Amino acid sequence: MARDRRELLAGYVDGELSDNERQAFEAQLAQDPELRAELAEFRKLQEVTGMVRYADLPDEVWENYWHSIYRKMERGIGWIFLSIGAILLLCFGTYELFSELYVNPDAPLWLKVGVTAGAVGLIFLLVSYGRERLFAYNRDRYKEVTK
Repeated sequence: MARDRRELLAGYVDGELSDNERQAFEAQLAQDPELRAELAEFRKLQEVTGMVRYADLPDEVWENYWHSIYRKMERGIGWIFLSIGAILLLCFGTYELFSELYVNPDAPLWLKVGVTAGAVGLIFLLVSYGRERLFAYNRDRYKEVTK
């Protein structure tokens, strides 16, 4: 019963109870002084936890981190491998898509080379565009603003 009571208290303080639950709880609250005292404690607790913020690292620590060679290298290397992996997987998928064309001896060589060049170019552009959009999204000054 104590657990249900705490859940009701938390739901009441957070405004998450249905109208029927809220009315039943308020009726119980009017009759039980212990419950009123516990409600006051819950409200104090909510007030205190609402003011708690994570402490951020000092600016000098972040500045040293962002200027380190290792950080710059790991991000660059990570993006290179991610791009290579995406390109290889997309090229394999494209090969599978056009595999009939590649194994057909009657298809002219210029068609095979043209389809391959176009597909590989499109794949590189897709990966580049994806990186560009991700870069722009991470630096969007207004992404926190809602309409």
